[in-house]
Amino acid sequence: MKFKELEEFIAIAKKAGASELKYQSEEKKFSISFPVAGVPVAATTVAAPVLAAAPAAGTPVAAASNDGLIDVTCPFVGTFYTSASPEAPVYAKLGDKVSKGQVLCIVEAMKIMNEIESDISGEVVEVCVENETYVEFGQVLFRVKP
Repeated sequence: MKFKELEEFIAIAKKAGASELKYQSEEKKFSISFPVAGVPVAATTVAAPVLAAAPAAGTPVAAASNDGLIDVTCPFVGTFYTSASPEAPVYAKLGDKVSKGQVLCIVEAMKIMNEIESDISGEVVEVCVENETYVEFGQVLFRVKP
């Protein structure tokens, strides 16, 4: 990531009110915590070997909720899209049966369209974000019943 792109990415996160920003590529990984009530900013950069233990960029985090549903969360900050283009069919909608590895949506970050895939097979019981909405790192995008 070039320095100018990094500055733009940070500016978008700040404008959205994010408290933390994380980025990783094949070469680097970094995270930034923005000040909250006088807490100083912390930034770290880590070389590629640490990435082996981290999930790949574009991989959603799935977590079980109290009601047995699986939350599919956003792996980074960007814009949520339900389909590849306005004319294309929606990837996943309420009531759809999805399989592991199936594309659920696209999140655009830094003008790159990132496909978000399901980590499990099941039924989409909730779509938590509207099309063309700004999403943050860790925000729940879908809830899936295994």
